[in-house]
Amino acid sequence: MSHHFVVCTKNTGYEASLEPRKLYEVVEDSAASDLDMIRVIDESGESYLYPKDLFLPIPLPKSIEEQIAHVA
Repeated sequence: MSHHFVVCTKNTGYEASLEPRKLYEVVEDSAASDLDMIRVIDESGESYLYPKDLFLPIPLPKSIEEQIAHVA
């Protein structure tokens, strides 16, 4: 399974769910992408849709992505 991460650059309107400068795991969701949204696992531990402009993609080596994905 492939894991991808983004960093939150702002949390305006989502202060309880997102922390700026924090990495979030992306959950692939083609329907969300069509809406200019992104699905991430937020502070609740569940995946939710957020506007894409709150995040920047973080390209990481596969080995690091796998290690981060398995941290509880």
